Amino acid sequence: ISKLLTMKKLIILFAVVVSFVGFTTMAQEVSKGKFAFNEEKHDFKKISQGTPVTVEFVYTNVGTESLQITEVKPTFDCVIVDVLPKGADGRPLPVPPGGTGVIKIAYNASIAVPFSKGITVLSKSTTPTKTLYLVGEVVAK
Repeated sequence: ISKLLTMKKLIILFAVVVSFVGFTTMAQEVSKGKFAFNEEKHDFKKISQGTPVTVEFVYTNVGTESLQITEVKPTFDCVIVDVLPKGADGRPLPVPPGGTGVIKIAYNASIAVPFSKGITVLSKSTTPTKTLYLVGEVVAK
């Protein structure tokens, strides 16, 4: 009977520890900032060669803490990226819960070809790496 009581205590202790670890992990996941983009893939359709085009990826922080973008990395050279809001030093500012931000992308359509390009967004959020996409076709003038 003594061994049986000890086993029950160990099982109860194990269940409590597992529950606590699961709750702590879940609480950490929920307490971070979280992206909700208006769109994650923008289709420019057909654009004229040599004509720069722009798109704004608007996002809302649907998390419970501020959302901080740390870097935006295009996978190609013919773009200019601007992240808003930004501070006087040019770095992105944190977006509070319920707040919105914008990632502006300007694409220089210099070569007449269909394209599919990715832009990687690095952040301190529940999804630390997010990829946004530009697609379309550049047509000769």
